[in-house]
Amino acid sequence: MLWSISGSLRAEQPVVVGSKIFTESYVLSELAAQTIESPSDHSVDRKSGMGSTGILFAALKAGAIDVYPDYTGTLAEILLNNPRLKSTDEIRQALAPLGLTISDSLGFNNTYALAVKESYAKKHRLQTMSDLLSISSQARVAFSYEFMERSDGYQEMVDRYHFKFDPEKVIRMEHSLVYEAIDKASVDVIEVYSTDANIKKYNLHVLTDDLHYFPSYEAVWVVTNAFTVRHPDLWQRLLRLKGTINEEEMRSMNAAADIDKVKFADIVSQFRGKKDLSTQVFHKTSNDNLSKEILRRTREHAWLVGVSLLFSLVVGVPLGVMATRFRKAGHLILLSSALIQTIPTLALLCFLIPIFGIGLWPALVALCLYSLLPVVLNTHTALQSIDKKHIENARAFGLSSMQILTRIELPLGSQVIIAGLKTATIVSVGTATLAALIGAGGYGALIISGLSLNNVSTILAGAIPAALMALLAHLVFGILNVIIVPLGLRRRSARSFD
Repeated sequence: MLWSISGSLRAEQPVVVGSKIFTESYVLSELAAQTIESPSDHSVDRKSGMGSTGILFAALKAGAIDVYPDYTGTLAEILLNNPRLKSTDEIRQALAPLGLTISDSLGFNNTYALAVKESYAKKHRLQTMSDLLSISSQARVAFSYEFMERSDGYQEMVDRYHFKFDPEKVIRMEHSLVYEAIDKASVDVIEVYSTDANIKKYNLHVLTDDLHYFPSYEAVWVVTNAFTVRHPDLWQRLLRLKGTINEEEMRSMNAAADIDKVKFADIVSQFRGKKDLSTQVFHKTSNDNLSKEILRRTREHAWLVGVSLLFSLVVGVPLGVMATRFRKAGHLILLSSALIQTIPTLALLCFLIPIFGIGLWPALVALCLYSLLPVVLNTHTALQSIDKKHIENARAFGLSSMQILTRIELPLGSQVIIAGLKTATIVSVGTATLAALIGAGGYGALIISGLSLNNVSTILAGAIPAALMALLAHLVFGILNVIIVPLGLRRRSARSFD
């Protein structure tokens, strides 16, 4: 009986579908989600825009997500570090020891390519990537962060084609921004995906890879073996999508999102209802629900910031007191807090995924750790700067150590401590936007979605409320300063600025 109940509970757990932070990955993850949901109405937890390949792969291995779309070239080059793996069967065998597997190709190859403006191609008579060699030393280029780092990316391409790019003219940026850069003539050459809708939108000329440098990037589903065992019917449903999307159809769906600003859910719904997309007109949907979306993201963001603030108060202030009381321990506390602050946010999130999975918990842990330094340091500084005669007078009156702390030291240091709490809160408001990369929501979900679609209004829908929340925090702490800090201290502080 108990086994039956627990089995039914496991069956009711939602399938977690992830995606990277670019349009095609959003579309394909939505296709996976809708395929799983219909017709069985199995619940799906969408974790879209989770960032780079490394974050998705770490989440998959940790069991934090069940499925996400990727490409054979990426799996072989980046995740398995074996560029000799070419076929899906070879890659599937290499993934097996990791507890993972892949589907067959969905039907299209989204490989890398280099592109220039049509006018630039005509001016310099460019048809192939080899033609670029003669002018490579003068060309201004922009490539994505991932392309610059991957083994089949920038450096190997330069070595193969003997390009002479000037390092001062090589710019790294998010892939979604390279099109704006070339459209504004800020750069001359960019890296594109062969199914990018923006190739046509920005009138780009794709240079032929005449040395056949770029490997095949067949789109596939990447899943855990546990998912295939737990949900064999859902896995078979995803497998039936083999060969159902050609490059033109994928390009049309990307264009619907990037150019026509159609919602991903509507794009996929229309694709599933009509397979011939070469002439399909996608219908735009209204933004009536934008205010509800902003409200939902506000609640998520406020929760992230609020928990980190509470942690910095409950943990940071006592650590600051300990750093003042115990000299040796104090050095260790201050050094540890400072070292945590030096860890890049994305790196810390990747470290936390194997421990806490994805979503709220790793984001909260990261924000709490980052909030420590300003509070610990300000508390330590505040207590250290108190005139010792006040402590001696308190002891002369027979006050205990705890009474001296609560009645003398903390009130006298309250202004500096509140300033530390305010700094920690405002920093958390900004840092919390990165929590969306691991599915924790908040304003970052809007910002990341806007970046992937090059949609300024969506970016602003996340950025402006985040700025307003930071401003609100500044005002609230200003009020708390008036309420909590003794009047004499405020007057003395005001005179010091005169």
